[in-house]
Amino acid sequence: MPEGPSIVLMKEDLDKFVGEKVTAAVGNAKIDKDILVGKTLKEIRLYGKQTYLIFDEINIRIHLLMFGSYEIDEQTKPDKNLRLGLSFKNGKMLFFTCSVKLLPNDFLETIDWEADVMSDQWNPEKVKSKLKSNPEMMVCDALMNQDIFSGVGNIIKNEVLFRIAVQPESLLGHLRAKKINELIKESRNYSFDFLKWKREFTLKKHWKAHHQKNCPKCGNPLTSKITGKSKRRSFYCETDQKLF
Repeated sequence: MPEGPSIVLMKEDLDKFVGEKVTAAVGNAKIDKDILVGKTLKEIRLYGKQTYLIFDEINIRIHLLMFGSYEIDEQTKPDKNLRLGLSFKNGKMLFFTCSVKLLPNDFLETIDWEADVMSDQWNPEKVKSKLKSNPEMMVCDALMNQDIFSGVGNIIKNEVLFRIAVQPESLLGHLRAKKINELIKESRNYSFDFLKWKREFTLKKHWKAHHQKNCPKCGNPLTSKITGKSKRRSFYCETDQKLF
């Protein structure tokens, strides 16, 4: 599943269509595509892993899910996977194998934009309050909770926990204030490192824990385990990461 930084890069590719009018709408998404024709794309907003294409009165929410993808201008993937394709005078945006929903713009008012780890509106104090209210939650589940850390995915989860030396099954209520602060700080720091490395095509070279075999600190084999209610795979060092 593409994580927040990858969605930021997608937005950068889509930004050339802002201010342009839709000339055609195709795809097998179960929405009324005809109402989009003739409408002008006013803005693109991100909330973690979700992308909102905002028009007058309505918006389209795109979520790439586990295996979704997009293309700009030229279609190389089969029509059967095309959920939505919007044509503009200056090109096309094409979304494949993803969730597409048509929503009224007042829905945007219900979103907690301050939970997005990559947003200028990111509010670490609000995040801290949410963490404190869930003392029995595993830290791995907290990081994957999009209402708390919107945009964080499995890569960021594993790398952040390695950075702060915490095992994924640690309970939030057992973490000291210093560790909570580190958790919040590094979730944002790593997200922007992710973005930088993704632009440089070097992301995997910087992985310390995610899909790695041995700990880069002690050399011992890393544990690979499905953890938490989110049931996602964690990679961690039982020596250098503490279970709280």
